[in-house]
Order: sequence, then C-alpha cells, then structure tokens
Amino acid sequence: MRVNQIGRASGLDPANYFYKNRNMETKSAVTILAALAQDTRLAIYRLLVQQGSEGLAVGQIGERLAVANATLSFHLKELSHAGLILARQEGRFIYYSANYEQMNALLGFLTENCCRGEACAPASNVSPCDGAC
Repeated sequence: MRVNQIGRASGLDPANYFYKNRNMETKSAVTILAALAQDTRLAIYRLLVQQGSEGLAVGQIGERLAVANATLSFHLKELSHAGLILARQEGRFIYYSANYEQMNALLGFLTENCCRGEACAPASNVSPCDGAC
C-alpha cells in the first residue's frame, strides 16, 4: 500500500478513511456543512432523520417536500457525496436514509476540546442519536 504525503494510503475514499479511523478533518467537516447549508438539502436531511434507518423512497421524499425530480436528484447527490445519507435499492426503488454515524462524527469534531478540556455537562434539550431514533 502506498502512502501519500499526508499519511493516507493512496486511493482511499475520504468517507471510508473517516469511518475506519474516527478522525474527521476540517475539509470533510466543511464539505458536510456546505451540503447542509441549503434549504432543500437541510429539509431532506431532517426528513430522513425523522424516518429512522428505514428511510424513504425517492418519490416519497419528493412528494413530502414538494420538490421536482430533477432538483431532488441533484440535492440527494450532494448529500450522498458528503456522506450524510445512504442509498439502498429494493427492486426498482431507491431508498435513502440518514447516515447517523457521519452526523455524530461531525458533532464530535465540532465539539472536540470543548469546555477547555474540562468535563462538559450534557445539554438538557439535546439527546444523542445512536441511529435507533
């Protein structure tokens, strides 16, 4: 295996690198945040979070959010590229679901070293999601 100048094996997918090493880089965080920094994509992601691991078929997402197919396809591609959603095919339908692991990793990255290294009290109105929501 060849290793590139930043210590990664060449040819690795950044999302897979992150999952296996539990180490998010700033570039990955920016990609994820950029994917969510758009009204329709944020609405899609929030809808999929509410659906749990089963997710929704593409047509159901479009119907619930009143998004045209071409527009929906573009936004799903962006969310998928950021690793925020996962796709699975069942028959002729494609189902998308939220990738809770990716979001939890982003939250961990954003709050890393919080509270000046002291133990943090959990936020009273936030409950962590382990994918079983």
